[in-house]
Amino acid sequence: MNTVLSIMIFDENRIRASIIEEGLREAGHNKVVVLHEIDGLARQIEVIGPDVIVIDIETPNRDMLEHLFQLTRSVRKPIAMFVDRSDSSSIEAAVDAGVSAYVVDGLKKERVKPILDMAVSRFKAFSRLQQELAEAKGALEERKIIDRAKGVLMKSRSMSENEAYSLLRQTAMNEKRKIADIAQSVVTAAALLGTWEG
Repeated sequence: MNTVLSIMIFDENRIRASIIEEGLREAGHNKVVVLHEIDGLARQIEVIGPDVIVIDIETPNRDMLEHLFQLTRSVRKPIAMFVDRSDSSSIEAAVDAGVSAYVVDGLKKERVKPILDMAVSRFKAFSRLQQELAEAKGALEERKIIDRAKGVLMKSRSMSENEAYSLLRQTAMNEKRKIADIAQSVVTAAALLGTWEG
């Protein structure tokens, strides 16, 4: 990893926090901030703007986990979480909350860097999947709008499907707009004029 990452560690236990910090510094990470108080953590994350967040909870209780999971849902960053013990519902909740790496009983200095690298990789892969899904949904919506607009033109102007599409494409080129935007205008106009039932 050749980019310099800023890393924020949250750990109420100062000794455990120093193990993580030491592991990160030995791995070449020098931009490390350690926080020990859960109060105001969201605000601190906002101010610090870390690239990666490492959370360590020695003995997690349900309230603290829920609080941290609410936080991790809203923070769009790679998150590695270390806990000493866990149950399947906590693991599931961590995954749902967007925790990239959830490590049970694994806090060893030499394990910190590989786990951090894995959290970053998983986060990037998940973000890519989300983006691809959003693009696919967008393309599908555009396709539906274009098909509706073609239907409007075919009905109102007695055109073939190819002619309707050509008209939409030509208008989009003339106006330097996306064909889906032109199609949306056609569908909206038709709905306002009552010439199309959708």
